[in-house]
Amino acid sequence: MNQLEQLKQFTTIVADTGDFQSIEAFAPHDATTNPSLILKAVQKDEYKPLLEKTVREHAALPTEAIIDRVLVAFGLEILKIIPGRVSTETDARLSFDTEGSIAKGRALMALYEAAGIGRERVLIKVASTWEGIRAAEVLEKEGIHCNLTLLFSLPQAVACAEAGVQLISPFVGRIYDWFKKANNKEYTGADDPGVQSVKRIYSYYRKFGYKTEVMGASFRNTSQILELAGCDLLTVSPDLLKQLAESDAPVERKLTPEAASQSQDEKLNLNQTQFRLMLNDDAMATEKLAEGIRAFAADAVKLEKIIDGLRKQ
Repeated sequence: MNQLEQLKQFTTIVADTGDFQSIEAFAPHDATTNPSLILKAVQKDEYKPLLEKTVREHAALPTEAIIDRVLVAFGLEILKIIPGRVSTETDARLSFDTEGSIAKGRALMALYEAAGIGRERVLIKVASTWEGIRAAEVLEKEGIHCNLTLLFSLPQAVACAEAGVQLISPFVGRIYDWFKKANNKEYTGADDPGVQSVKRIYSYYRKFGYKTEVMGASFRNTSQILELAGCDLLTVSPDLLKQLAESDAPVERKLTPEAASQSQDEKLNLNQTQFRLMLNDDAMATEKLAEGIRAFAADAVKLEKIIDGLRKQ
């Protein structure tokens, strides 16, 4: 068995892409998308017909509503390939707008349901800000399951679990990037700060019996992925999936509920003030959260410009 097949014995593998061909090639259970991945996909020749058809059919709608339909159009195509769930992201510009995020989550789910897709097959992605977590709490109570993204710290993870969120996506690679730059140091294996962050969150959840799923995300290399073998889910880019599929080296399970339950962590009780203070005290998490929101928002603007251009043709 190759490493990808071995990994699938311990962990649900998720494709981190908007590229249908890559998803078909690696047979993941679930798939995640974000504004940057969709922007990348719509600029490829093979996906332009889907984009153009969606814009043409809904040209009378505002640009924002057309983007929702483009995101869902990609999600629907992905759901034809995978057996599990697709994650579709809300507009990053709503990251500090609880009511706006709730409305967007409901709107995206309504489009999926109108296309005959049940709520159990869709995760609405929301940024792990205090406002985003509160929005997810409301959506979860309505049966709209959420994937809390741009997550870099334990306080964010704890607040998500307390809110009853379905799944979180801690960003391994971006944590690694920050520490590598800040300390001018290369990290490998279990010493990787991004790996350590996910292990701690996983252990905390298992120790205190939270149901929220942990999905490691944003990987830079296969070493980071293999160090998290046993995590609930891992979302992996096509190039790293390919590397795993091409290696036959043995894969050892690193995370287990039994070991996690022995964690030394004490329970955090977070209100809004404590959440904001703890997040503020973590320079890496504060900077990476802000940077991620800016980047996704910028890509949403680029997507709007592409759609506006098509409408004028």
